[in-house]
Amino acid sequence: MMNEPPGSELSAPSEHSEEPEEAERSAAHMRLLPWSTPDDRPCFLITDGEGGPVSDLADGIEEMQLDIGEELLRHARKMHADAKVPDREFRYLSRRLAEALGDALRVARNRPRWPGTALDAGAPRH
Repeated sequence: MMNEPPGSELSAPSEHSEEPEEAERSAAHMRLLPWSTPDDRPCFLITDGEGGPVSDLADGIEEMQLDIGEELLRHARKMHADAKVPDREFRYLSRRLAEALGDALRVARNRPRWPGTALDAGAPRH
């Protein structure tokens, strides 16, 4: 049975075990979730990459975070065009943009790294 815990007798490979390619596809992956614990520690999901309710929720939150970042960027561009905007509004916007950038970087770093890409090759991230 494939649903048994690893290492149990029931999960031991049989003579009809999975092909190597199939076994690699079903390997577990750790996914950084777009939220943290109350004491600001990261949350992870161990997944087979096939999705599920928590993965779907995380995808939705990441999409919302990126949408908020885009909205803030549009707002910032409008503010820069208006010479009458007070400094305190720019400071507030700056804090929100920093939060949105942090969210966007977290989303970007959580994306799969495809073989042969610069990030996969260990290129420095700035």
